[in-house]
Amino acid sequence: MATVTRENLGTLHDKLTVKLAKDDYMPSFEKTLKQYAKTANVPGFRKGMVPSGMLRKMYGQSIFNEEVIRAAGKKLEDFMKDEKLSIFAQPMIMPTTNTRLDMNTPADIDFAFEVGLKPEFEVTPVKDKAHLTRYKITVTDKMMDDELDRIKRRYGKVESQESVANKEDLIYATYEPCDADGNVAADGKKIEDTEVLDKLPAKLKEMLMGKKAGDSFVFTPIDVCTPEELHAFLKDPLKAGEEAAQQHYKLTITKVGLLIPQELGPELYAQVFQNKEVKDEADFREKVRAELSVEFDRITGERLQNEIYELLVHNTPIHLPVAFLKRWMREGGEKPKSAEEVEQEFGSFEHQLRWQLISDKLIAENSISVSVDEVNRDVKTRVLAYFGLGPDDESQAPWMEGYMQKIAKDEKMLDETYRRLLFGKLFSFLETQFTIEQKDIDEEAFFKLADAHAAHHHHH
Repeated sequence: MATVTRENLGTLHDKLTVKLAKDDYMPSFEKTLKQYAKTANVPGFRKGMVPSGMLRKMYGQSIFNEEVIRAAGKKLEDFMKDEKLSIFAQPMIMPTTNTRLDMNTPADIDFAFEVGLKPEFEVTPVKDKAHLTRYKITVTDKMMDDELDRIKRRYGKVESQESVANKEDLIYATYEPCDADGNVAADGKKIEDTEVLDKLPAKLKEMLMGKKAGDSFVFTPIDVCTPEELHAFLKDPLKAGEEAAQQHYKLTITKVGLLIPQELGPELYAQVFQNKEVKDEADFREKVRAELSVEFDRITGERLQNEIYELLVHNTPIHLPVAFLKRWMREGGEKPKSAEEVEQEFGSFEHQLRWQLISDKLIAENSISVSVDEVNRDVKTRVLAYFGLGPDDESQAPWMEGYMQKIAKDEKMLDETYRRLLFGKLFSFLETQFTIEQKDIDEEAFFKLADAHAAHHHHH
């Protein structure tokens, strides 16, 4: 009769030993071998007519091994179910298990497995109603002016200019690697780029002043850039590494333009808000301000979620079977890892694992769930929004039915949507569980705040 014994190896780290007597596995081995005899294909024999002694010689040992391991696995599973053991990953055979399996001398066999047990814990930050801050970014008049300038430029038109004359000019140019005399290498690749004159290195700006379309000259990056300018200039426009600093380039102007911003007026309003009616400038400003507020609320909301995430991960006392988890990381994956790799990756692995345990527990205890309908509705809403339609405009999308049938087969997308909605609900719930104080803040101060991870980075 098979037995399982359990002994402790360390924190949440146990050894389970399965002892099999030969009658725990021999009957099923004999039975499987018989079944195999009926279907085995062996050249020179009709199906089902292969002598059993020959089959036993050819395949017996591997069938025997499988059956013994299956019997041990089944016994282990039943034991864990009866004992209600909640474990990480799967049991790992102990390196000390050196049982030689031999079908010709069946005997009692021991298998030792190690398991990492999931901890019992309490989510203390929720229980203690920890204090958090929800920031509200005030949209100032200056931010509004900057945003309107950006919009006017974005919908502006480029007018051709005779020659380079002011810092706002757009320089359309090609850059080609060449020699000191401007002879372009046959295999040199031509880079096209457009840049506002003012963004180019100061020395290059001087060289471009007064030049017209068609003009060209030779330069080396190191001669026209200050040390501060060099790295950015090599990266963009030249798309080259530091090694190109001494390289000669031939710059040819293809066009000089000037961006004339679009004026505030009905034409611009219609371009920015395509599906909304804009009455006048005041209404336009109001709508732009509202959009800015929505965007800032999204950014501050993300920060609050990160705060909650870090607070829970770092301030919930959870004991983990570290030794087991490290071994599992080393050997449990698709390809084995070195001890160094495991040490390097363990921090972020542990961070993720803590979050998984906490979120699983909160989702289960507070019955947070997402239905198939909710997933489908979310997919539809996002597709409609992509085409500029609202959730009620489905009648304008006759193709939606077919699209949803295709999506039904896209498990990855459905799973991602499900998880996004589930965690959205989890965070909405969590936001009601803390003591949250709202604080007005200006944009600059908000983006200077230390990030949430830095604030909580010590595990308790």
